Amino acid sequence: MESSQRGALGLVRLVACCLIIVGLLDAGLYITQYVGLYSRFQHHHGPRPSLHIVRIILDFIPVIAGLAIVIKARAVAEWVSNLIE
Repeated sequence: MESSQRGALGLVRLVACCLIIVGLLDAGLYITQYVGLYSRFQHHHGPRPSLHIVRIILDFIPVIAGLAIVIKARAVAEWVSNLIE
C-alpha cells in the first residue's frame, strides 16, 4: 500500500469515527435531556413529556453512515486517493 493510500485510509477512518462520535453524542444528549425532564415532571403529576423516537432515529443517521464508511473504508480510501492524484 502506497503512502497516499495509507493517508487516505487514515483520513477515511478519522471521518468515520468522528461521524460515529457526533451521532452518539447527539442522541445521548437528547436522551439525557428527556431523562432530566421526566424526573422533574414525575414530582408534579403533570403531563409526561414524550420521547420522540423519530428524533432519536434521525440522531443515529451519522452513526449508521460512519459504520458504513468503516465497513467500506478501503474502497472509499482508494476513491479518495484517486481524487487526490
